[in-house]
Amino acid sequence: MTSFAPDSIVLNRKLPLWYQVSQSLRASILGRSPQDPLRLPTEERLAEHYGVSVLTMRQALKELEDEGLITRHRRRGTFIEPDARRGAPVRLLGSVDAIVAQQSGMTTELLEHGGAPVPPELAEYFPEIDEVAAYHRLRSDEKTGEPTNHARNWVRPEVAARVDLADLVRWPMTKVLRDVVRADISRITDTVEARLADPETARLLQVPLLSPILHYTGVTYDAAGRVLDVAVIHYRGDRFSFTVSLDAT
Repeated sequence: MTSFAPDSIVLNRKLPLWYQVSQSLRASILGRSPQDPLRLPTEERLAEHYGVSVLTMRQALKELEDEGLITRHRRRGTFIEPDARRGAPVRLLGSVDAIVAQQSGMTTELLEHGGAPVPPELAEYFPEIDEVAAYHRLRSDEKTGEPTNHARNWVRPEVAARVDLADLVRWPMTKVLRDVVRADISRITDTVEARLADPETARLLQVPLLSPILHYTGVTYDAAGRVLDVAVIHYRGDRFSFTVSLDAT
């Protein structure tokens, strides 16, 4: 039986290896195509793929099993749950793969795209340019078709010139920038606030006006400290939660 093929990552030795592996595998699972196999490779093959020990791989798989994304059967192997829902909080420990995982696993519709003046509220992020590439996408649950969030991205023009629109329908912007454009991402800052749905958000997410939503802002920087992308995402408050874990060491 053919096994599901997860993406590869470069591990950051400053973060727990099991956590990075679990988030990378989670993003691969949530972003898989419907025709992809449900069976995962063996623990040994996955450990070899990620360059970690079998014990570390086992801990990463336990995380995904607890979330309900996979099931493990003695002698049969490990399988992706085809009807698994994104319900558990995403624990953000500073990994880009955690951001990718948080954004993955939805059906995406590209609502609009094109050049646009830098919005006044984002001028501090793009002080030396007047125009950016703007994208607006609506994400829905792939099983029910229910809208879950809508996202706006403002991307530096020279970076956006290398972005394929077809990739934005398949993957989150963060993954496209890192794995397709090969942008040198050094860090991402995240801000999550509770807000009330404005008319546009209420219409797109099919929720009552002024109902609770989560307002997420993510700013992606390169190694030179330049902002590559600013993302503003409105999540349905009844479908998402965020947990941030801080390592005291």
